[in-house]
Amino acid sequence: MKVLCLFIALGFYVYTSGQATQAWNGKKCTVVLTYDDAIDQQLDNAVPLLDSLGLKATFYITAFSPSVQKRLDEWKKLASKGYELGNHTLYHPCTGGIGREWVSKDYDLHNYTVKRMVDETRMTNVFLQALDGKTTRTFAYTCGDMKIGDSSFMDGMKKDFVAARAVNNQMHTIKDVDLYAIDCYVVDSNTALQMKGWVQKAMETNSLLVILFHGVGGGNSLNITVPEHRAFLNYLQQNQKDIWIAPMLEVAQHVKDWQGRK
Repeated sequence: MKVLCLFIALGFYVYTSGQATQAWNGKKCTVVLTYDDAIDQQLDNAVPLLDSLGLKATFYITAFSPSVQKRLDEWKKLASKGYELGNHTLYHPCTGGIGREWVSKDYDLHNYTVKRMVDETRMTNVFLQALDGKTTRTFAYTCGDMKIGDSSFMDGMKKDFVAARAVNNQMHTIKDVDLYAIDCYVVDSNTALQMKGWVQKAMETNSLLVILFHGVGGGNSLNITVPEHRAFLNYLQQNQKDIWIAPMLEVAQHVKDWQGRK
């Protein structure tokens, strides 16, 4: 009887483990690399490394960023190389207040209406379509702010986006992913070793791990050094047998299809 119970338990473990890996195209987990705000150092330090390793990422573009204004052709070229250009608003508005004195009055969400936020976000979609010709896109909340006052501005835009990325440091299995509030781990002076720990946890739990970079070797106070960034991406590239690495749009469409079948 004990032997029979052992075989049943082993069979259940193999079955559930198989289900978990099937969820991520036969891999143990999924990692999505995202880069926010359209910063010069991303073009200078992140893109060449991604190119050399054959890894694809999502760049969440703030359309009026200084780098986009100066280097528009370079940002446009990313789409032709297989990178996703995601929507990160027109002006990067955030909710100002204590600890956010850097938020200007003009782009403080306290001074926005839902209509203004929706209009500016949809205008950014038009701008991005002019760059990459695409009409299907994902969004990233600026500063993680999801509301104007008490109202969620995404409620009226869900048909405009397949998914939207938030900023909570969490990871989830495919069945628990909220497509309009996808959590991510924000990189802030982290080491490659620390980030490898995130990936190992994702593999152990068969989860989606989204990583958010800002500065890469400068350009933003939320920064990672070039050597640590390189070491981490090399680790990902070397472990692709266990990790599915893809842009947010591709992963979000996969999650949507998988959840729709359940």
